[in-house]
Amino acid sequence: MANLRYRLSGIENKEEIAKIQGAACEFFRGHDVSIIEKMGIEVYDEYVSPALWQGTIEIANNHLDHDEEVWLVTATPKDLADLIAKRLGFTGALGTVAEVKDGVYTGKLIGQLLHGPTKAIAVRALAEERGIDLANSYAYSDSHHDIPLLQAVGNPRAINPDTLLQIHAVREEWPIYDFRRMRALKKVAAPVLGRVVKLRTLLSPRSWRRSR
Repeated sequence: MANLRYRLSGIENKEEIAKIQGAACEFFRGHDVSIIEKMGIEVYDEYVSPALWQGTIEIANNHLDHDEEVWLVTATPKDLADLIAKRLGFTGALGTVAEVKDGVYTGKLIGQLLHGPTKAIAVRALAEERGIDLANSYAYSDSHHDIPLLQAVGNPRAINPDTLLQIHAVREEWPIYDFRRMRALKKVAAPVLGRVVKLRTLLSPRSWRRSR
């Protein structure tokens, strides 16, 4: 029911978010940090890396090539967020911070789940700490829950946006990148182009003369 309500309205209930947060904390509670780190590497290699959109990576790399900092901002536990950022060559990451004592997760969070408006708060704090001019900064997201984050910078961008973010981006005239269409087009175009090339080879006069 919660998932259906979210899909229909795009609104998350605070109690539901708290339940998700509690379940995540319970999952980590009592586990050694080193074990979770190893698990994080496996999760990244098997699930995260293959799901990354090449177009998104190219955008990030373009910023890095211009000596601009690139930060991953996610509700994901910071340990995993740091791993992803390191693998991608990013400057760093902001994520949900889990409490650790004696190398073991306690099952509690330090601060809040980094989600929705809290992302914008975290980014403003990061900008103040590192002297980043947010008015000249870029932010990218696929979720309408990140609208506060996108509004915190001078150059918001929507990437593969959900319906509500797409509506908002169109209304605000924010640039939209949809790499899903490009991937779908490639899936359709590749076999078609393959048949065209094969047909062209068969009809090539040079090939025909050789066959004679």
